[in-house]
Amino acid sequence: MLTDRQKNILRLIIQNYTETGLPVGSKKLMEEGISASSATIRNDMKALEEHGLLQKTHSSSGRIPSLAGYRYYVDYLLEPTQIANNDVLKIRQSFKKEFHEINEIIEGSADVLAQLTSYTAFSLGPEVKERKLTGFRIVPLNDRQVIALIVTDKGNVENQIFKIPEGVTGEDLEKIVRIINDKLVGEPLLTVYHRLRTEIPMILHKYFQTTDGLVSLFNSMLGQAFEEKVYVSGRMNLLDFNPSQNLTEFKSAYSFMKDSDELSQLFVPAEGGISIKIGSEIGNNLLDNLSLIQATYDIQGHGRGMIALLGPTSMPYSKMFGLVDVFRQELADRLEDYYRELDG
Repeated sequence: MLTDRQKNILRLIIQNYTETGLPVGSKKLMEEGISASSATIRNDMKALEEHGLLQKTHSSSGRIPSLAGYRYYVDYLLEPTQIANNDVLKIRQSFKKEFHEINEIIEGSADVLAQLTSYTAFSLGPEVKERKLTGFRIVPLNDRQVIALIVTDKGNVENQIFKIPEGVTGEDLEKIVRIINDKLVGEPLLTVYHRLRTEIPMILHKYFQTTDGLVSLFNSMLGQAFEEKVYVSGRMNLLDFNPSQNLTEFKSAYSFMKDSDELSQLFVPAEGGISIKIGSEIGNNLLDNLSLIQATYDIQGHGRGMIALLGPTSMPYSKMFGLVDVFRQELADRLEDYYRELDG
């Protein structure tokens, strides 16, 4: 059980260390308003060290926080800092530009958050399950390649280049597109996903002698619309978080950041609010020296989205908490405006 003075000492050490990166000693704490003698403060610092909340560096008589100290601070002492007006203005200005589809807003939000913080930012839009398929087209590129275009009622447009299976003609593809549009347009994506694996293969068998490759091709094409895309910005900022990391560690973490499936495992669905994971709590040993702030936001009638920040364990938590809180509200407001424009 910590005394009030010990809590204040821990709070001030963390706030000073996250701002300066320098160990904090008793003299600095007295300057910051701790009303006690230098000897008393040092005894309290020793007690905090024994609790595992502080650690002593070899080069100084001062102390720095441990991971457990950051955890205690986040759980019991953190008070969000009010975000500066110019940062609020930057966020609002970034969302005022014209967007042609919702994924542009989601991707752009990760870019803005990374620029504001110099950390690695993540953004995930409202859930796929709320969407309906409204259009499916194929545009030939050459004899063996096509671009598939998938559109949903929530303003999502997916496109990707695919190789046409051997033995499939342009007429075959046109016929399949008509079948897909006739049978699946207007259906929720979860229904589309299910029918692609049950009803559609049987229908294709009626029109084609062989469907080898066709079903898997269209599973791949339409599968793009079902993926929960995690947009990432500021991957190179990983270099700044831990100067002592070697190149192999950086490459591994950087590669991990490019794997959308792996990334989605980091973000456990929450009921709302902001959560902070520190070190091993993140659940990936590549990120054990980092902290992750995750925040959800709700769009009425359109589901829930998420933003997150990955940075050093020595990040200024109060400031980042306040910034993320404002950012998610501004992003939710912009998305709600976009959906209103779609509904006309």
